[in-house]
Amino acid sequence: MESISKISSLLETARDLTVEAAQSAGSSRSFGGRVAVRDVPFLQVKKLLDSRHDREILEGLRKVISMMYRSKPCLPYFSSVVKNVASPNIEIKKLVYIYLLHYAESEPDLALLSINTIQKSLTDQNLQVRAMALRVMSGIRVPVISQIVSLAIKRGCGDMSPHVRKAAALAIPKCYKLDPNTLPQLFEYLSVLLGDKQYYVVGSAVTAFLEVCPDRMDLIHKHYRALIRKLVDMDEWGQLAMIRLMTVYARKCFPQRFTKVKKNLNEGFYDDDTDEQGTETPKEEVQVLDPDLELFLKACKPLLQSRNSAVVVAVVRAFLHLGTSEYLDTAVGPLVALLRSGQDLQQIVLYNIVSVCLIRPVSFVPYTSHFFIRSSDVPEVWQLKIELLTLVFPHSESQSKGLILSELEHFTKTSRNDLVCESVRAIGRCAQNDSRTSKRCLNLLLRQTSSEDGNLVAEVLTVVRHLIQQDPVSHMTTVVRLAKNLDTMTNPEARASIIWLVGEFAGIEGEDNIAPDVLRILAKGFADESEPAKLQIILLAAKVYIHYINRTQKPEFEGMASGTQNGEGLDSVTEQNSSTEPEHPIAILWRYILLLARYDTSYDLRDRTRFFKALLGDPTSIQLASLLLLAPKPVPQTPSPSEGRRNWLLGSASLVVGEDAGPNGLSGYETLPEWVQAGQEPDSRVRDEIPTKPQYGEKRDEPASEKLDSALREKAAEKKLNGTGKVTAQMTLDDWLAEEESEGSTESEEDDEDDEEEEEDEDEEDESDEENLGAEKTGLVQRKERLVPLG
Repeated sequence: MESISKISSLLETARDLTVEAAQSAGSSRSFGGRVAVRDVPFLQVKKLLDSRHDREILEGLRKVISMMYRSKPCLPYFSSVVKNVASPNIEIKKLVYIYLLHYAESEPDLALLSINTIQKSLTDQNLQVRAMALRVMSGIRVPVISQIVSLAIKRGCGDMSPHVRKAAALAIPKCYKLDPNTLPQLFEYLSVLLGDKQYYVVGSAVTAFLEVCPDRMDLIHKHYRALIRKLVDMDEWGQLAMIRLMTVYARKCFPQRFTKVKKNLNEGFYDDDTDEQGTETPKEEVQVLDPDLELFLKACKPLLQSRNSAVVVAVVRAFLHLGTSEYLDTAVGPLVALLRSGQDLQQIVLYNIVSVCLIRPVSFVPYTSHFFIRSSDVPEVWQLKIELLTLVFPHSESQSKGLILSELEHFTKTSRNDLVCESVRAIGRCAQNDSRTSKRCLNLLLRQTSSEDGNLVAEVLTVVRHLIQQDPVSHMTTVVRLAKNLDTMTNPEARASIIWLVGEFAGIEGEDNIAPDVLRILAKGFADESEPAKLQIILLAAKVYIHYINRTQKPEFEGMASGTQNGEGLDSVTEQNSSTEPEHPIAILWRYILLLARYDTSYDLRDRTRFFKALLGDPTSIQLASLLLLAPKPVPQTPSPSEGRRNWLLGSASLVVGEDAGPNGLSGYETLPEWVQAGQEPDSRVRDEIPTKPQYGEKRDEPASEKLDSALREKAAEKKLNGTGKVTAQMTLDDWLAEEESEGSTESEEDDEDDEEEEEDEDEEDESDEENLGAEKTGLVQRKERLVPLG
């Protein structure tokens, strides 16, 4: 009978395997042929769920889950699915738990019926079942069971399996969202889990801490050093949470301290602090790191080799906001290495690189070649690369500077207008940041003024105008060169820029200035000019006329002012001057420009013309006109395009979005707190570790050195007090080994002595035995002698 039952069970197993293989083959063929999935009838699925065979129940659950993820209505199966929660089959349990998490909020009453069964699963022998039950119970968003979930978390915190303890840590934020009144209980659970010996439990506990109570730093103090030691072994998500937590902890608990040290000027070994002239060696401020903070920064260094780019960026953020420049220099290389990733990640990495480069560009000088543009780069990528080249340019060597300028000059000749304009602006920023190369940059830009591309010429002239304003006196010849191009220049913005430059230089060299002659040429074609050029021509005419007044007719206008006070107008004084001598050509040209603009179709142009006419026609406002038209202009500074992203945290979405994120960043953005003031930080003794006994069921792996040290301590404790009442000094490992050898030698000597004594005893016994035998023999002989006569 037993053989028949075995055969039947084998046949049943083979049948199940055949059915499953056929189903998997059919599903693979359907997937390859892209056949649409047909809905199974309701009664057929319900029949499978109500079956007594696990195979059929499993098939029905798979169909329900498939329909659920295809957004099909699966709520009618709720009662049939939930009753299978008590099944011993773990595969069935998993699918039932998935279904419960999805529909428990829709049917809270029916979901509560399965709570008792899930609670029983918390004591199951299988650790996966216990972890899954805890995860499902915390995922059922029904506020009534908040206390039950809290008790389940408490049970999970004391579980022997680290997987269950990890599930308990992940359930804490869910319980807090379910009922915030359970927060005092959750504090106790978090304190226990933060002190766990397993690193993957601690990572989840830190994540829960950041979600529930990120300001309760008092819970971190006693676990600080233990958490730092577990940082390297955590998974990537745990490392991200840990670095974020410790960065905030360092700002709140470690004050920023500086000390002055002597600069390294490559002096000799025996040089004093003062030179031959008696002046002291200059000193610089250097940041002094707290030992516990340095422990965290050193623990982060191995994470720079992480395969997760987010971890590398988080380490760079910690070094940037907490560490010294030496730590940041070690992180620049791994950060630049992330550019080898795909294009979707390159842009994010470049935003973070630019943000660091704005603060410390010197660290990126050795990696200049990584920022050269490739033909496959998208516009968002090459814009950031060009910006990086301009940031690194002032700190590079002369050879690297020439290479960067050649690279930018090459892209000014491409057919892509956006790349050309960006390259021109980059050359201007390079000249602005490094005055030693401004002449070469200016020559590169002036070569582009003969281009047929009007947009390029306009961009070039805007940049040239900014460069000339930095040193106007030495660029007079450049202005003359640009003025000669007005005959061939057609772009309105370019012509307006040149006319403005000519007006700015109208007061240099007096009568020999080219501004009046340029104005005379422009007046001939005034009607054909564009509105921006006309506005600049009016401004040029006003500047030329005010220079003429200040240079030649200032005494006459003083007389005009006195005549005006006496009741005589400006017209009477002008008639007297015209009767005595012929009018100057500049005054005639000024009135001619006023007449041309008077009948123009632009309202703005006519209004500005009337304003200048009234301003320059009143002798009492000449000084005001000079202040208005001839006031020195501030030197324009072109900031880096990403200057507005300087204050955003590395790795944040607000850094990538930029100005569109708003003044406070995107939703959920949190900035770092300020450094704690010296004297207000917590005592460093709060971070001292309290030795604890190993938990139940936990095996601690001790190295051999620790075992020997513990044996030494035990042996020293067993030693008796000497005559002075003090314990003898603790011996080192070598002394202990030497003593062991000496003890071994003494024991061997004692053993040898014992052996010799035993041999001597044996010899004495043998001699005594021989004597006894001899005595017995003599006694027998004597007896025989006595017995013979009697025979």
